[in-house]
Amino acid sequence: MVSIKDVAKLAGVSTATVSRALTEPDKVVAKTREKVLRAVEQSGYVANTLARNFRTRKTNMVLVLVPDITNVFFASVIQGIEWVAHRNNYRVLLGDTQYNPEGERAYAELVAQKQADAVITLGCNIPFPYRAGRKTMDPNWPPFSMACEYNSDIPVPTVCIDNEQAASEVIEYLSSLGHERIAFINGPAGSPICRDRLRGYKKSMRSNGVTDTRQLVIAGDFSIASGRMSMKKLLSLDAIPSAVFAANDEMAMGAMTEIKAHGLRIPEDISIVGFDDIRFAEVTDPPLTTVRQPRHDMGKRVMTMMLGLLRGELARPQHVILPHELIVRGSACMRSNNGQ
Repeated sequence: MVSIKDVAKLAGVSTATVSRALTEPDKVVAKTREKVLRAVEQSGYVANTLARNFRTRKTNMVLVLVPDITNVFFASVIQGIEWVAHRNNYRVLLGDTQYNPEGERAYAELVAQKQADAVITLGCNIPFPYRAGRKTMDPNWPPFSMACEYNSDIPVPTVCIDNEQAASEVIEYLSSLGHERIAFINGPAGSPICRDRLRGYKKSMRSNGVTDTRQLVIAGDFSIASGRMSMKKLLSLDAIPSAVFAANDEMAMGAMTEIKAHGLRIPEDISIVGFDDIRFAEVTDPPLTTVRQPRHDMGKRVMTMMLGLLRGELARPQHVILPHELIVRGSACMRSNNGQ
């Protein structure tokens, strides 16, 4: 069986250098690192990961909790996390929690069991006991950070966009096209980003003279099915909306399907705008106008902050706001004079 000593002899370096090149590659000069990697490949060396973890009490694993792994929005975020993790000799474990707090806490136990070093969550729940309003992270927690969502009860490193501002911009855009009766299909009520999007929607509706939006706001759950069901409710109103804003693209696509099922045209009869700019948004019929989130950059940034926590370099939790962009395509247009 090939040992680390064999690799060191073949590469012409010390065993300590081999160990460092494999576990902390950024601390080894590129030329030496390449020699070590060639020696590893030539010798067929396989590291005894369990023994190394026992000695260092590190796994070089980061656990990422995903609220719904079937939601394609999260794919690019995870790719961004993987991009940074791989370049820093970390591996990523995924936990599909299905928005279940108990499931999140069960996954987080993997850190206590020394099967992972840290937790990144893409949902809004904190999977550890905490006291709301605490000014600092609990020192008993493992390294923990959030992306996409946030939790205002306690400061943790977070990466997201300004969801309130983004929603407000959507309504201002639709208002500029002459739409006044604009409906909003929101996501889960417990989600802070959904509350922010609702706040942005209402703020801009009020600034455009619409103060009563009770019939125009429907709660969904981010799924295509809930988008379709919500649109069915909106189409049953005596005065149907001339435009619909959905809190994610999947619900927007479900709404588009229901609009067409009722024999109505998009955007001539009803304009629609989504949120996220998932990869399918540009190939819907018509192509979907939507808010683009920098999903890959979110993943890269949150993993970079996580490395700062793991290395003791992040002095205080950061709340990073990344830029968003309204992507105008073909699903929204000027309200016609004979529109609803």
